Amino acid sequence: MAWRNACKAIGAICVAAAMAVAAPLAATAGALDEVKKRGELRCGVSEGVAGFSEKDASGQWKGFDADYCRAIAAAVLGDPAKVSFTPLSAPERFAALRDGRVDVLARNTTWTLDREASQGVLFAGVSYYDGQGFLVRRAMGVDSALGLSGAKVCVEDGTTTRLNLADFFRANSMTYEELVFPNAAEAFAAFRDGKCDVLTRDQSALYGERLRLDRPEEAVVLADVISREPLGPAVRADDVSWFNVVKWIHFALVNAEELGVGQADVGRALESQKPEVRRFTGAEGGFGKALGLDPDWAIRMVKAVGNYGEIYERNLGVNTKLAVPRGLNHLWNMGGILYAPPMR
Repeated sequence: MAWRNACKAIGAICVAAAMAVAAPLAATAGALDEVKKRGELRCGVSEGVAGFSEKDASGQWKGFDADYCRAIAAAVLGDPAKVSFTPLSAPERFAALRDGRVDVLARNTTWTLDREASQGVLFAGVSYYDGQGFLVRRAMGVDSALGLSGAKVCVEDGTTTRLNLADFFRANSMTYEELVFPNAAEAFAAFRDGKCDVLTRDQSALYGERLRLDRPEEAVVLADVISREPLGPAVRADDVSWFNVVKWIHFALVNAEELGVGQADVGRALESQKPEVRRFTGAEGGFGKALGLDPDWAIRMVKAVGNYGEIYERNLGVNTKLAVPRGLNHLWNMGGILYAPPMR
């Protein structure tokens, strides 16, 4: 009521302010509708990072990020197969998102202040807590990043990785020779061919790169982590409604694991009388409608791809060839720092 009275007092100024607030909402309201009308989610992924997004022998995209895309397709369109994947290099990824070539970017991308402030994107949460590391040849006899002074280091351009590399060596009064490449594939090829002593990337990616070497046993991922790299899906900054959809899809995957709702538990969850599970399945709460989705959006995506823990273990976990320890990416009550706001 006070807001309405103030509006009457300032007349045209209030109308202009209201239009300024309404404009972005009107723009973003069409983003979800576009995906539904098209009948397909367009997802931007990496050009090939083992465990996150890469093509298998049959040409199908697989990995942690690829499954996140399928979860979004299942929640929005009712079918995890209704997604097309667009591989993007680091320098082009944000432009592709802003230009509408992709609806969501799920490309092992670090959430930073500069990216949200100047790139026109919003990050929908942290799907993977990572950190930058180093892959080195055992022949160097180095067991710590502090022993890398004077080394030749291969790094991908257009990434926070390159900035962190400079910060680390400068902070520790160390020297290095930087070999910069336009994409991850070329940086890896240079390391494989012996053009540099060290390859630096997010530590999670380095586990996969090591396995691609002709002799993986001749290289090691150092234990040192020199940065915080919170990775997560991103959308256009003017897409507030779509941002909320993608954000809560991520949160729902995390909540599903904490609730004990996985692919094998869908039937039991649908019969549960627990209030939090009933809200999750859409039996009560009406949260699907609030997001512009069907009531069963959350449970059907778990049925399609599993909960957060299942996605992690299938693509990155200790029983995969990568065997990446879950570490910080465990739930908060299991020794990690992962949790999501409640669905209520």
